Amino acid sequence: MSSTERAAAAADPHVVRVRRELSDVDSALVELVNRRLKLVAGLKRYKDEHGIGFVDLAREEWMLRYLRRANRGPLSEEGLAELYHALLDLTKREVAAQEEGDTVA
Repeated sequence: MSSTERAAAAADPHVVRVRRELSDVDSALVELVNRRLKLVAGLKRYKDEHGIGFVDLAREEWMLRYLRRANRGPLSEEGLAELYHALLDLTKREVAAQEEGDTVA
């Protein structure tokens, strides 16, 4: 995109409004992911204290089926599965990293 095109987009009220909405949605997504991380970390601590395995593949598959039924689009089933698996992978890595940080501190 040229500097002229960038300037035109920055001055266009529709572009500005939609970009503002996108920024709000992205901020909400980050907030929700952080909230999810806190919940999962707390659940993992509880499971560790009570001798319960952390990863529950049956629960993960149940949740994906539930989300597929709840999804009204335009996110495709494939896109939803990709998003959910990426979220699970990210969550597991982040919780593990938090635990490592806790043991180092």
